[in-house]
Amino acid sequence: MGTTQLESVPEPKYWHLKTVIGEALDSDFAVGEILPNERDLAARFGVARATLRQALEQLELEGRLQRRRGVGTTVAPPRMGVDVSTTQHAWPGSAQDAWQSFDCAKAVPPAAVARVLGTGADDQTYALRRLRVTHGQPVAAELLYVPASSVPELTAIDAPSGAALARAVLRELQRLDLDGQDRAVELGSARADDAKELDRLPGAPVLLVTTRYFSRGRTAAVTVATYRADTCRLTFGASGDVEISHHGTERRAS
Repeated sequence: MGTTQLESVPEPKYWHLKTVIGEALDSDFAVGEILPNERDLAARFGVARATLRQALEQLELEGRLQRRRGVGTTVAPPRMGVDVSTTQHAWPGSAQDAWQSFDCAKAVPPAAVARVLGTGADDQTYALRRLRVTHGQPVAAELLYVPASSVPELTAIDAPSGAALARAVLRELQRLDLDGQDRAVELGSARADDAKELDRLPGAPVLLVTTRYFSRGRTAAVTVATYRADTCRLTFGASGDVEISHHGTERRAS
């Protein structure tokens, strides 16, 4: 069979440059190090600045580089693993939980969440806002929805609002027996409030991870986590037997 037209198209110059710069990032630069300016980089690799910009933009999309306001372009840390398996069962707020709670208020959840929780269309739930930070950078924002029926003793606790209320809700969840949990993952775009918390532009690509927690035969809580797609990777299984690295070159399977 003859070569298809697509196969005969030569590799764009910026794409080859992206590979070359990627190798240089691994060997010559440390995580967090600021790259030289575009003029110096273009001279180092012998390319036009327009070609260089295309390569840098692609590396940023792949999570290899970060452009930080007032700092410049820096080498990004390795992507954070997001375990989407259901082999480990733990309530939000448990000892191994890496999330930081910073706010909580009563609110009507989105219709899709209300259906999963089995609450009425106008019923309020406790809505906890949480943030996940790595290497000093926010990489994920989460909304945790907990109906009042899951934490019936909460009214007796002196926790009026904000972070204090969030801690109280999480503490009450720990009192329930956790029967199990499941997760769904999909690609999406960042909403304005999540984008602000994650230091991204609205509409930036994100991973949306929805987790349901079951107790006593019903859904006791739901979390909707928004992960920066450029800083995270999915892992499957407690041991990480299946892993896709941010370089796109390392793949393992059990």
